[in-house]
Amino acid sequence: MSPKVSNPSRQLAWLWVALGALLIAGCGGGGGGGSTASGPLPPTSGAPSNCNNPADCGTVLVSFTDADGDFLSYTVDVTSLLLEKANGANVETLPATTRIDFSEYVDLSELVSATVLPPGDYVKGIIRVDYSNAEIFVEVGGEAVPAEVVDENGQPLGEVELEIMLDDQDQLRITRATTSLLTIDFDLAASHEVDISTTPVQAVAAPFIAAEIEPVDTKELRVRGALVSVDLAASTYTVKLRPWHRRDGDHGEVVVNTTDDTAYEIDGEEFTGQAGLQELANQAAGTPVVAQGTLDVAAREFTAAIVVAGTDVAGNGIDAVYGHVVARDANNQLTVKGVTIVRDDSTTRFRGTVLVNVGIETRVRKQGGTSVALDHNAISVGQRIIAFGELTEDQLSATDIPTLDATQGKVGLLVTRVTGGVVSTVPGELTMNVRGFGRLGADMFDTAGTGMNPGLDADLTMYQVATGNLSLANVIADTAVRAFGFVTPFGMAPPDFDGRTVVDSRNIRARLGVGWGVNGTTAPFMRSDVDGIVIDLNNMAIDQRHHILLGDRLISLFNLPASPPIIEPQSGRTLYSIIEKGHIELFRDFDRFVAELNNRLGGGQPARSLAAYGSYDSATNTVTANKIAVHMLVQE
Repeated sequence: MSPKVSNPSRQLAWLWVALGALLIAGCGGGGGGGSTASGPLPPTSGAPSNCNNPADCGTVLVSFTDADGDFLSYTVDVTSLLLEKANGANVETLPATTRIDFSEYVDLSELVSATVLPPGDYVKGIIRVDYSNAEIFVEVGGEAVPAEVVDENGQPLGEVELEIMLDDQDQLRITRATTSLLTIDFDLAASHEVDISTTPVQAVAAPFIAAEIEPVDTKELRVRGALVSVDLAASTYTVKLRPWHRRDGDHGEVVVNTTDDTAYEIDGEEFTGQAGLQELANQAAGTPVVAQGTLDVAAREFTAAIVVAGTDVAGNGIDAVYGHVVARDANNQLTVKGVTIVRDDSTTRFRGTVLVNVGIETRVRKQGGTSVALDHNAISVGQRIIAFGELTEDQLSATDIPTLDATQGKVGLLVTRVTGGVVSTVPGELTMNVRGFGRLGADMFDTAGTGMNPGLDADLTMYQVATGNLSLANVIADTAVRAFGFVTPFGMAPPDFDGRTVVDSRNIRARLGVGWGVNGTTAPFMRSDVDGIVIDLNNMAIDQRHHILLGDRLISLFNLPASPPIIEPQSGRTLYSIIEKGHIELFRDFDRFVAELNNRLGGGQPARSLAAYGSYDSATNTVTANKIAVHMLVQE
């Protein structure tokens, strides 16, 4: 794969991609495997049912998420998600084919189904993913380029069936009136290679899937749907789920909790707390509503921090585009890249670039509510936006750039993620070398005009992030860092960015990956026992995968003082897996995982790749991993 010279941190012959963590909250059994609680998410009459008597069953909530990766778009159709009982009976949990762009779900998950499961012990999951109409794009030289997903023989993928076996110590037992959690992790990180030298770009995949009774990693959750009812006394509302941008289908009903701090955006107006819930109650049944918030795993409660409804929801009678502003000219035209287009009928597609026209009558708001009046000058380079207006696309070819006229429309400023390395810090300010905004590399962005004068335009190698009272005690020079917040209004830098959250290198998820070529190796480790795994860097089979990825910082294993031990954490949830084509075995215990791994290697079965997820301590040169996946080759 030819590297992208302008962005050294992305010079990979393969892309780290983790497509998944499908969060499933089901009806779980006391005394059996898994975590159970009498949850506030009871079965609802609108939920798709697999039971003759739903009162004896529970609601299964399914959500999708994605780990950080270099795909600009990874849109596929998930056609089925089955859970299999110990007696071999299958139960479908996804009521309809659901089209998902997994690259949208880096920092959050999305609820896609609420169905009803009958009692029983569930030991296996089967998911079917259809690539026939996939929209997959990668970044090449600062542009979005389509990629074709193929198997290891170079053949395009059609429908792929992935099977996972739950750990026999951690199976899902469904009984009446309790709620359990099951996480299914659809993860391509250890076995996905991208070759950008071909036309089209080829992404070679050997996808696998894992599952866990409780999620090892948690994120914010997004719940989309059509309004059913509002309970002002209970501070809740109920929606009929419509995941992604669906306008129809019966994906079940979910109750959403709200608080006095919940921010609402309804038909262009902003509200907080009970006033917002009252306004929501004034909306007609069927009004589209999108909530973003947190799932309390212990209490099994979803609480919304932000609720958007009515005409503020993309696809509700008006065209909309999501993406990052990469440039702005003197005529108030924004160049937006990495774009998801949502037409007025909710149909969606990906476009590498869309032009957005704004003006003095464009209404501008900031995600989460604000009392400060904003105009079109608040929109600057780097900012992630959602813009509403009229799209001129219908007569364009695939290579033409469409334009969205938002001069009479509106633009929402969304929380933006900027990633890079620490240059320096002083109280109240972080200076960083930017490697990317969201999924886009820094080489895509033109910061001309962002400063109060040309000499003060944002310099992405010395990007100034205002941090206010946030602690920077552990933000250390030459380490990875992420900031979440909003870009300074156009023409008003410095500072360049208003940081609301700063994540230092200790809390940025590290991913170690190593590959041993198409033929693998039976001797991948110097040591593998209960004290940890140490990769043998002298093994000549090691291919171009031999890195630790920390944020957007890429560290070659060969540049470290020694091969870093991979150890289990002292506390917290863990999940380890051994993957073969079409089959995955899961382990909760590190010692059982290592024992089985050594048994297979000792029997002559080669390992093809390893991916470990957790934290990297440069002082001790140690990777502490709460997830490890080893891909083994099946001997013919």
